[in-house]
Amino acid sequence: MSDEAAAQLPAPPEQAEAVFGDRFPDAVRYAELLADAGVRRGLIGPREVPRLWERHLLNCAVLSEVVAEGVSVCDVGSGAGLPGIPLALVRPDLRITLLEPLLRRTTFLEEVVTLLGLGTVTVVRGRAEELVGSLPQVDVVTARAVAPLDRLAGWGLPLLRPHGEMAVLKGDTAEEELRAARAALSRLGAVGATIVHVGEGIVDPLSTVVRVQVGESPGGVRAATRRAKAARASRASRTGGTARRRR
Repeated sequence: MSDEAAAQLPAPPEQAEAVFGDRFPDAVRYAELLADAGVRRGLIGPREVPRLWERHLLNCAVLSEVVAEGVSVCDVGSGAGLPGIPLALVRPDLRITLLEPLLRRTTFLEEVVTLLGLGTVTVVRGRAEELVGSLPQVDVVTARAVAPLDRLAGWGLPLLRPHGEMAVLKGDTAEEELRAARAALSRLGAVGATIVHVGEGIVDPLSTVVRVQVGESPGGVRAATRRAKAARASRASRTGGTARRRR
């Protein structure tokens, strides 16, 4: 880490060691990477470095409070790995896909995953709306600071399994966004949505999470059509390959 980045990055707060446990040294290394390469590559702003721990790493790590044990997760628009990488550090039981469309960001994510030895994390380059039916459906979709809730739901809910959940970190506008998005959520197959606050005793203010549950048709009719089309294309590809081998 450069001297300039080291000077700006504060020491980890005492809560961080308790939250990250055995992976605390890896959390420190990740913070250093964000403060150095993350700033140089334009993944985070330099003004964020002094508040990396409270505003970013811990704020994201406490999302684990609402994620069930042993499930599959897709972090949509993962960017510099928030919240996906802190979540992976505190929850090694989760299988996490970091989904990000920009090459410079996926390159950084792959480097971090390798450096930290995150064997349960996969990096995928692409846009959520273009990968419906291509990516395996997951139990939980996460996101942070990606888009307004109605638009984010259009990207994230189609990636879920039936009865899955989207759990996204939001700020002060969470209640307003949820009110504005309820009609859109219903069209996208949502059957319930709530706002919860997590991180008691760890972050101040508490982290705000919007939780959206889906029923049998995650993403609604259009997503079901795209999944069916992708499945047919996959079957045709396999059948075509078998036919060519037989000839």
